[in-house]
Amino acid sequence: MGIIKRMKLKYYSASQIHNGKQWLPQGSVIAISDDGTVMDVLSENDIPAADIIHLEGVLCPGFVNAHCHIELSHMKGVVKEGTGLVPFLQSVVSERNKFTEEDKQAGIVSALKEMRENGIVAVGDIANGTDTLPYRTEADFHIHTFVEALGFSNENIEQRFAWPENVYRQFAAQQSVREGQILRQSIVPHAPYSVSEGMFKAIDGFDEGSLISIHNEETAAENEFYEEGTGQMFELYETLKIDAGFFEASGKTSLQTYLPWLAKSHPLMLVHNTFMNAEDVKVLKESGREFYLCVCPNANWYIEQRMPPVKLFMESGLPVCLGTDSYSSNHELNIWSEIECIQKYFPEIGLEILLTWATYNGAKALQMNTIGLIEKGKRPGLVLIRENKIERIL
Repeated sequence: MGIIKRMKLKYYSASQIHNGKQWLPQGSVIAISDDGTVMDVLSENDIPAADIIHLEGVLCPGFVNAHCHIELSHMKGVVKEGTGLVPFLQSVVSERNKFTEEDKQAGIVSALKEMRENGIVAVGDIANGTDTLPYRTEADFHIHTFVEALGFSNENIEQRFAWPENVYRQFAAQQSVREGQILRQSIVPHAPYSVSEGMFKAIDGFDEGSLISIHNEETAAENEFYEEGTGQMFELYETLKIDAGFFEASGKTSLQTYLPWLAKSHPLMLVHNTFMNAEDVKVLKESGREFYLCVCPNANWYIEQRMPPVKLFMESGLPVCLGTDSYSSNHELNIWSEIECIQKYFPEIGLEILLTWATYNGAKALQMNTIGLIEKGKRPGLVLIRENKIERIL
C-alpha cells in the first residue's frame, strides 16, 4: 500500500483581508494548500500563532485584467496622449507594423512578465492575429483571447469572416501545458463603428453561447455617427479607405442600435463605456442579459482625457470590472494603477467596492469561476497591497 502524503498548508493573515466580495472580519486566516487551493477560511483563534504568516497590508485575490491588447505591447510611448480616439486609431493603424518581429515578441514577453509581477492572475486579451499564440501557454495566468472581427460593410461577409475564424481555430487548437490554466477564445466584434450589422450577425451565429467583448461608446463621435450620421468617424473611414456611404443613422446610441443584433445567450462585456449615458444604463438593466462593464480609466484619460461615468455605474448597481487596455494607450499594465486612477477622480468610491471590481467581478466577466474569490475550493491567487505597492504572494 502506498504512503498517503499529508497535504501541507500555509496560513495567511493580514491587516485587512478582502475576499473578492467584501472585507473579512479582523483575525481571519486563509488556509492555502501547496497548489494554491483555498482549503478554509478560519479565525486566528483556531490556529497556533506560530503557524500563521502575518502580512502587513491588504490581502486580496489576484487581480483580473479583463481587457488588454498584449499584441500591441511593442507600442509603448509611440502614440501621443490626448489626441481623441479617431487620431489615436489612425496612429495605431499607421505605426503598429513599423516594428520588427523581434520587437513585437520582446514586447509580448515583457508585458506578460509585468502583469504577473503586478498580481494579475487572468487576462481578457484582444487579438487581431496569432502574435500572442506561442506565448499563451508560457503565461503564468489564465487567458481568454478575444479574436476580433472587423468589416464595416455588409458585402462579402463570409470572406471577411474567414480571417478571424482561421485565427480562432488556431487558438482553439492550443492546449494548456500547465495544470489548471484556463485558455479560452471567442470571436468578437471590434467596435460598433468597425463592424456592420451583417458582421454582427455572423459573429452572433458562430457560437451561440460565446462570451462577447466589444469596445463600446469609447468616443462621442461613435454616438454622433449612429444618432446623426455625421462627425469625425468619417475621417477614420477615409484613412482606412472604407466607403461608409451606405450607412443610415438609427437615431439611437450605438449600444441601443447593435444590442438587438446579438442573442441574449451571449454574456457581454462592454469595454470603456466612456460616453455611456443614463438611458443606455436603463436599456441594459431592462435587457434581461448577462453583461459586465469593463472600464480602463488610465487608457480613457490617455486617449480622450475623460473618465467613464463610473459613479453612475456604481449607483445603478451595474457589474463593473477593470482593464488596462494596451501599451499604445497606457504607461503600465497594472490593475492597482487603475484603482488609484478611479480613487483620484471618484474618491467617494471606496476600496471595498474597487477591489470587488478588480477581482470577483473580473473573474465573473471572463466566466472563470475558480478565481476572483477567497473561498474554499477556489484557486484565486493572493496579492498583498502595501504602501500602494503590489506583491504577488501566490
